[in-house]
Amino acid sequence: MTTPPALLERVSRSFGGTVALAGVDLTVGAGEIVSLLGPNGAGKTTALRILLGLRRPDAGRAAIFGRDPCTLESRRRLGCTPQETSLPPTLTVRETVDLVRRHFPRPPRSDELLERFGLSADACRQTGGLSGGRRRRLAVALAFAGGADLLVLDEPTSGLDAEARRLVWDAVRAHAARGGAVLLTTHHLEEAEALATRVAVLARGRIRIDGTAAEIRARAGLTRVRLVTATIEPVPGEIRRERACGVTTLYVRDVASALRRLVSCGVPLAGLEVAPATLEEALTLLGVDG
Repeated sequence: MTTPPALLERVSRSFGGTVALAGVDLTVGAGEIVSLLGPNGAGKTTALRILLGLRRPDAGRAAIFGRDPCTLESRRRLGCTPQETSLPPTLTVRETVDLVRRHFPRPPRSDELLERFGLSADACRQTGGLSGGRRRRLAVALAFAGGADLLVLDEPTSGLDAEARRLVWDAVRAHAARGGAVLLTTHHLEEAEALATRVAVLARGRIRIDGTAAEIRARAGLTRVRLVTATIEPVPGEIRRERACGVTTLYVRDVASALRRLVSCGVPLAGLEVAPATLEEALTLLGVDG
């Protein structure tokens, strides 16, 4: 059996009387991009810190390529971006990248890394003078600075503009395409849907859903029907409806029957749009908000 790059096995962790994790099982395989979703306080950051060896579980175990996360061998195969990163304010961007690179046996070239994340023009600037968005770009770039096999990214695109988000997405996809593994958290469900080969939803201390975005949408079994109309009678298989700005959106399980009912009732089909429910809609309708 192949050793997974990242493993949480029956991991539990409490803080006082508050249970953060209760028997969490999660793996990340080579070439996978796994997005760990969940509401605030679900335990996502705690799970990542345990995987990184920054906290110890009360029960269960964490492993990186089969080893304790705290070993030198594990850390040399790991790159990470925490939610908050403290950068040495008087070092330049290039000096900061080089400082991290020198801890790894086969790092990429500094110039290549700076160009990949749109930081070439900032190479000689001190990190203390960077804007929040540029600092976040640098924090994400540092996860890639060692050429690590496993990346753990906690809210990597938080505070980034559209251009920077695209650069991060491209870098994550390229890493996975080369056989690397990625575990990331995000509050942007469209990001999880666009990037992740697998989605795991953590809620109330447990993994409630684990599968591809397509599998989760199929599990919800819903289609979104949207049209411009004032009133619509209930249709077969309708689960929920929303109305805003003159547009009615129906979430239905049997789209064919719903459309036949709309036609038979003479409902104008102006602006008709039929599409599968998004990942965000599916999770909401399954009662597990990401």
